[in-house]
Amino acid sequence: MNQRSEFVLRAMQTANFRDLCREYGISPKTGYKWKERFIEEGLAGMADQSRRPVSTPGGLAEAVVCELVELKQKHLTWGARKIQELYARRHGGQAPSESSVKRVLTRAGLVEKRRVRSRERSGRLHSGRRGTAPNEVWTVDFKGWWHGAEGRRCEPLTVRDEFSRYVLELRTLENARYETVRAAFERLFQQHGLPAAIRSDNGSPFASTNAIFGLTRLSAWWLALGIDLERGRPGCPQDNGAHERLHADIAREIEAARQGEEQASLDLWRRTFNHERPHEALGMKCPGEIYTPSPRRYLPLAGLTYEKVRTLKVNRIGAIRWKKKLIFLSTALSGWSVGLEPCTDGNWAVWFGRLRLGQIDTQTLTFESAEPVQAPQSPKQNAA
Repeated sequence: MNQRSEFVLRAMQTANFRDLCREYGISPKTGYKWKERFIEEGLAGMADQSRRPVSTPGGLAEAVVCELVELKQKHLTWGARKIQELYARRHGGQAPSESSVKRVLTRAGLVEKRRVRSRERSGRLHSGRRGTAPNEVWTVDFKGWWHGAEGRRCEPLTVRDEFSRYVLELRTLENARYETVRAAFERLFQQHGLPAAIRSDNGSPFASTNAIFGLTRLSAWWLALGIDLERGRPGCPQDNGAHERLHADIAREIEAARQGEEQASLDLWRRTFNHERPHEALGMKCPGEIYTPSPRRYLPLAGLTYEKVRTLKVNRIGAIRWKKKLIFLSTALSGWSVGLEPCTDGNWAVWFGRLRLGQIDTQTLTFESAEPVQAPQSPKQNAA
């Protein structure tokens, strides 16, 4: 401001205005602007002025703002786009822009910020693994329920092979309890063999938010059979997107027709999907032309034993006894055995099948979970 004041005082006396502008390193246009401000406002005109426009010709009229707020108050769950459309219907298609409507509603305190779901790290077994051959990855979920033509609730269990898109199971179960779902998978394993991995969401009975690595009795059984676990990330349905697409087909072709109460109708749809319906991603082949059973046969397990490592059995409350002290692991492991392997730091690594659960601190005699590690092959584990 001092330089501007000095410039305009000299500009009022000099005859060579352009040379003076070059001396101060400004353009003649800027120099004339400062000179005019000095003539109109004196030295006070040399201060920085706000660039905010004096008026906003494109601003919304008060009546428009009030009407937008009134519409929002009548439809609190509607967003700016719907309020804009409602306003346009009232005024022959004329309405403010969506951004203007949103700005008005935000200033009026009528916009609730979207809640972002937290993505917990505990219990996550996600590697992004994808099926590149039949039975490398199976995907599983429960289709959301609906009422059939006779009013009975239908909520089928769906299992598919990721690579071939072959629907392995589409069956309405009595409930989603561990025993019921395990019996369904026993039938699948006996018919098709064992997959290398199973991908599921983080809901029951496939996963638990409170247990170590989200283990449940069902997923612990899968691990004992040598099946790796793959979990979708919370809030990321795209991790199991193809399975969600399968559910969309079921909703459009079975649920919309209010079918599915009789298992025969589900079996008919599954047979058509697998053996008659061409799939673009398969070069217009049917999933049944691609899928082959797994060479890994299913053998019921009585338990697990471990070679060259110490073996301890998990009791009914999910704990092991170590140096006369009970150390809690997970109730999902009740009845199974875990292997304890000495680490270089003096602690003991805890294995369940091929999954490293964590380690036991020998100083505090407490269990500490670690990042999930699923060994590709473990010579320690034998099926008993």
